[in-house]
Amino acid sequence: MKSSNSERTGQIQSVMRAISVLNALAASNDGLTLTEIAQTVTLPPSTVHRLLTTLQQARYVRFDADRGGWQVGVTCFSVGNAFLRSRDLVTITRPYLRRLMEECGETANLAIRDNMDMVYLAQAECREMMRALAKPGARVPIAGSAVGKTLLARMPEAEVARLIDTPDPNNRTRKTIDALPRMLDELARVRDQRYAIDDEEHAVGLRCVAAAVFDHLGEPLGAISLSGPTARIPDDRIAKLGVVVRDVAKEATTALGGTWPT
Repeated sequence: MKSSNSERTGQIQSVMRAISVLNALAASNDGLTLTEIAQTVTLPPSTVHRLLTTLQQARYVRFDADRGGWQVGVTCFSVGNAFLRSRDLVTITRPYLRRLMEECGETANLAIRDNMDMVYLAQAECREMMRALAKPGARVPIAGSAVGKTLLARMPEAEVARLIDTPDPNNRTRKTIDALPRMLDELARVRDQRYAIDDEEHAVGLRCVAAAVFDHLGEPLGAISLSGPTARIPDDRIAKLGVVVRDVAKEATTALGGTWPT
């Protein structure tokens, strides 16, 4: 048992030392030499060298031969990016959904992509007797929804073609866009306006207006939308709602530490 406890303690110590090395490199703009790292983390150079060699094998650090110093590696970026994706998107955006609903009087939603669909994660229901409901967990096709179009607008043409080429007859109306040229024209408008419209393309009698929220690289994390019956969202109201949704999505992007595309 003593041997086991001693081994576990040694493993924990090694992990903590490796973390201290990564923290030292992360705090440096230009990288550090072996000697500088050893001085920063107060460890023998031989110990630091062993840690760097192990971390280098997993690409957590890399050696810049031109500068003669060590820097953080690409795996650190991957881990950090995973953290950004896993942050509580619902918690951060919920106040914006509530504000959007209060300001516009329609149901506000948050959705993310899951393969061919958009999945709703959260909703702020409006107070109207007749309202659009998409409870958390509900799905809509990415190619037939406003929330989906905001993401399609940032995808390569080949991916757009793939996603609109497998229509679900249960999620279609006569207004559903299923021709690639028409969809590309639609997505160009989305990029220009920074919001997308679902004009009864998913369900007859329902209109939605959506805008994407973005991560730190300017890639869409998901989308915020307003949805309601066509009786309350006539043609002359769509552009006004689009501007409001776009502005709120931009604020939510900032709150998430994201970058609004230029």
